[in-house]
Amino acid sequence: MASLPYTDVDSHLRALAGQAEGFGRFSVGGLHGPVYHVTNLADDGPGSLRDGCRRKEPLWIVFEVSGLRLKECEHIIICNLEFEGGRGHDVDGIQIKPNSRHIWIDRCSLCDYDDGLIDITRQSTDITISRCYFTRHDKTMLIGADPSHIGDRCIRVTIHHCLFDGTRQRQPRVRFGKVHLYNNYTRGWGIYAVCASVESQVYSQCNIYEAGQKKKTFEYYTEKAADKDETKSGSIISEGDLFLNGAQASIRNIGKEESIFHPSDFYPTWTLELASDSLKSVLRICAGWQSIPRPAEQVGSST
Repeated sequence: MASLPYTDVDSHLRALAGQAEGFGRFSVGGLHGPVYHVTNLADDGPGSLRDGCRRKEPLWIVFEVSGLRLKECEHIIICNLEFEGGRGHDVDGIQIKPNSRHIWIDRCSLCDYDDGLIDITRQSTDITISRCYFTRHDKTMLIGADPSHIGDRCIRVTIHHCLFDGTRQRQPRVRFGKVHLYNNYTRGWGIYAVCASVESQVYSQCNIYEAGQKKKTFEYYTEKAADKDETKSGSIISEGDLFLNGAQASIRNIGKEESIFHPSDFYPTWTLELASDSLKSVLRICAGWQSIPRPAEQVGSST
């Protein structure tokens, strides 16, 4: 337990702001701000998410209803929510597009949507996803829209201390972007665990990959960027990962003309431990929605 980041906020949500690790570390969220309640799914007006996001001051946004799309947003923390059963075309649990940045998604539980659980596309970047629980789903997480969206080369995402529990594929699937995966536990996937598509760079560090019937951990899809003449896949570095129950890494050799980032090029520290049975046990308990009191209303605040 001691190796988990920001364990103090498990009992005090207001302590969360400003503590993210990875690419989303500058997300300040509602730091020192009042509480705003989303009470309806209207596109605008009092009680809508848009009305809350329009305000310039920091806010703690509490949802009384379900559904979340971040469009051209900055400095957002999404914490301790449950997303389940979204129906319809292009309906994702959390959809981040376009041009959103400094986003932190922490301790959310997501399952059973018609599209993705989390989609990060169209030049949205500097995002951290931590201590989340994913289950009962096919196309779990897409990072980078499609080969025509070459602006997605700016995407940078950190995913750590998450549990992918029997999700079928895309844990995540990446196009163009840079993704740092560390101390996650992925088990029982149905096609592959992680996919690197066109020009993407994935740094997989001290994760646990426990296979079910399908053994291939890393997949590479070849696609052609809209401004290039040749097709390319992505690249994956595996450092300290633990492969269980016959999981096969299937690492592709990186060519001389290819490069892959190291996380320390972008942030100096992160909370890392060896992939082990104790990490598995911790993530089974501590990933996803937790029974934590909502942020307290500040005395004298108004919404």
